[in-house]
Amino acid sequence: MIPDVRKSLSEHNLVILQAPPGAGKSTLLPIHLLKEPWLEGRKILMLEPRRLAAKAVASRLAQNLNEDTGETIGFRIRFENRISQQTQLEVLTEGILTRIVTEDQTLDGIGLVIFDEFHERSIHADVALALCAEVQSVLRPDLRILIMSATLDTGYLHHRFPDAPIIRSEGRMFPVTMNYFKEEERTPITSQVTRLVRLALDKEEGDILCFLPGAGEIRKAAELLESETAGVSIVPLYGDLGWREQQEAILPDPAGLRKVVLATSIAETSLTIEGIKVVVDSGYSRVPRFNPNSGLTRLETIKVSKDTADQRAGRAGRLGPGAAYRLWEEGKTQYLLPHRKPEILEADLAPLALDLLRWGKNNLQDFKWVTPPPEAHLQQALSLLHDLGAYKDGKLTSEGVEMSGYPTHPRLARMFLESKRTGHAALAGEIAALLEERNPIPKEKGVNLALSIEWLRNRMEKYSGERVVKAALEWKKRLGVKEQSETISDSEIGYLLAFAFPDRIARKISGSKYRLANGKTASLEDYDPLTHEEWIVAAHLDAGRTDGKIFLAAPLDPTDIVHLASEREIIDYDERKDEIICSKEIHLGAIVLESKPIKNPPPDQLRRVLHGLIKKKGSALFGSDERTQQLRARLSILHHLEAQQWPDLSDASLLLDIPKYIDPFLEQVHRVSDLKKIPLSDILLNALPWDLQQKLPVLLPEFVEVPSGSQIRLEYHDDGRSPVLAVRLQELFGMLETPAILNGKLKIMVHLLSPGYKPVQVTQDLKSFWSNTYHEVRKELRIRYPRHSWPDDPFTAKAIRGVVKKKR
Repeated sequence: MIPDVRKSLSEHNLVILQAPPGAGKSTLLPIHLLKEPWLEGRKILMLEPRRLAAKAVASRLAQNLNEDTGETIGFRIRFENRISQQTQLEVLTEGILTRIVTEDQTLDGIGLVIFDEFHERSIHADVALALCAEVQSVLRPDLRILIMSATLDTGYLHHRFPDAPIIRSEGRMFPVTMNYFKEEERTPITSQVTRLVRLALDKEEGDILCFLPGAGEIRKAAELLESETAGVSIVPLYGDLGWREQQEAILPDPAGLRKVVLATSIAETSLTIEGIKVVVDSGYSRVPRFNPNSGLTRLETIKVSKDTADQRAGRAGRLGPGAAYRLWEEGKTQYLLPHRKPEILEADLAPLALDLLRWGKNNLQDFKWVTPPPEAHLQQALSLLHDLGAYKDGKLTSEGVEMSGYPTHPRLARMFLESKRTGHAALAGEIAALLEERNPIPKEKGVNLALSIEWLRNRMEKYSGERVVKAALEWKKRLGVKEQSETISDSEIGYLLAFAFPDRIARKISGSKYRLANGKTASLEDYDPLTHEEWIVAAHLDAGRTDGKIFLAAPLDPTDIVHLASEREIIDYDERKDEIICSKEIHLGAIVLESKPIKNPPPDQLRRVLHGLIKKKGSALFGSDERTQQLRARLSILHHLEAQQWPDLSDASLLLDIPKYIDPFLEQVHRVSDLKKIPLSDILLNALPWDLQQKLPVLLPEFVEVPSGSQIRLEYHDDGRSPVLAVRLQELFGMLETPAILNGKLKIMVHLLSPGYKPVQVTQDLKSFWSNTYHEVRKELRIRYPRHSWPDDPFTAKAIRGVVKKKR
């Protein structure tokens, strides 16, 4: 493997290496590359996805040279570095490299950048690779890039870098025996996994590495194992642990006890954990999923991908033959996703957007991504930067440039700017440390950030090695704080948080539920003391399926955020109330602070709302009756038969040109109910030219006069059927021909009725009816209606409206 990589890097400036765990790609290969002639004395930067891995890999590389870290091999992670003037190879976390590239676009003094464990597809690795590739193509063709992993999906990399050679190595993996166990849906994962751990302790030799989704499951599993397993060291391993605790998991037990390491996905990759011969895999991991609609991230427990499962199982085969215990049936392996999703598809992109804007990429859509992020996520990121004052008119503001200088999320960077202006920098440093690290206060005590700050200040002097304490001290140093932290009130914490989280300023709706400025709702636990506050700022929360859940917050004095409020006029249709709303509001996002009605709204804005409402709901908004429906049918018939002369006045046509047909009737409309006062018939007739209005009653009359003298209303249909004349038979005596309208083009369908208005016959040929059918009908009608006249000769008989009284 090593000779192949050296040869390829001498001939190409980008190489892809796929090699299994234990092949030495992280702990041997970089040392062999230090003396390559093409380096020309420049440094190697090697990226690891996690801080723990970066420090561990640097330490192992230094040991292989019989040196301490900080000599030939050094590391740089957030708030900590061990490098010197003689350092030739720096192991970094990925976010550090992104910042290096944005600050020095030529990467001066760097000859090779190694992306280790690239299969994890972290957002920082993706962006750092894209940035380095751009530096290489534009400014530094001599810059080498090496992409490494055990389980790479080389397809997308080949598509992005078609000229890069791909080197595959078999490595030194020992065989791993796979054991599969059916997952019990109703039994907690921790119970099932600990059962497998106990089984492995009985059947296998060596230490055990057990993968669980998160820290919560690790703590529960540890409790179960410690109460039931004697003579075995149970140690946790996850990102929020301190360095000393993490080292306890990595190194052999000092008392020589057999060890069970309960770990998250942090243990999947570059870390070498001594003595591991068995892997127990729950089959799950916990990942952050960003929702651009809410602007929030929620943790989701998901099934691992196949490459992740293989990576985990491979940990058992580094020292010799091993065993893997998997909590799923063997047949279900084929249904696992082949590769994990790139983080860039599901992450908050605001930090990334700030970095790229600082780099000079004002059009983020044109950036040459390894995997393009969702457009909605990008737009949400830019929207947040705008709200934070970092982005305006397509570029960074001066505040945005200043914010980009802080190695943290733009939200906290915005808080830092405000804290320096108001003299609260010490408090801001403490807040940042608590938000970036794990909250030390148990949730049962409440989510008020003031509790955590009090805890932090009590430990600041005595426990400077703790991770959160160390972070607070580093931030204070970065912010130029020299004095002790000042006395603060809860509302001052809320004031600073409001600058970081303007979209999460929240006002109580009821009980423990709050409405956020971004329009979403979130809740505290019912027992939390913070529920007594009307206003809070939510710093940590989960988006949730419906309402979010607040994990860390602070009370807020609403007078402190008056400057964040803005005024707007609301002239719109409220679907729920079925009303047109005309009001002037002072609001903070979706939170309305004050609302006053507008008595005389601007006519053009009101007209815009009415147009939208009419387009949505159509002619049903206007006054209508049977005569109106008949008018529509008459106009439809005329348009169908004489389209060149008669316009289409269906809903579809009317709504295409509302200003022309409907606007003349909207002058006095201020409420939805006012529309019902406008007869639809007036709108239809007004849409006709004057000459057609005069022709309409002549061509298609509403009424037809029959021989009895009655005016009978015609019933029109807009589906092509003939108009109907429903009339009592006796009123048509003497009418020989069926009446026709539209200049004789449209024959009427006659519905002949009995004196009791019951149907007798339907015909369009009266003459034939009188000649052939009338006499049969007459026999039945004479019996049913004996008081009525039923003459023998309907052709000459006088038409009558009712009963003919007999002479006495």
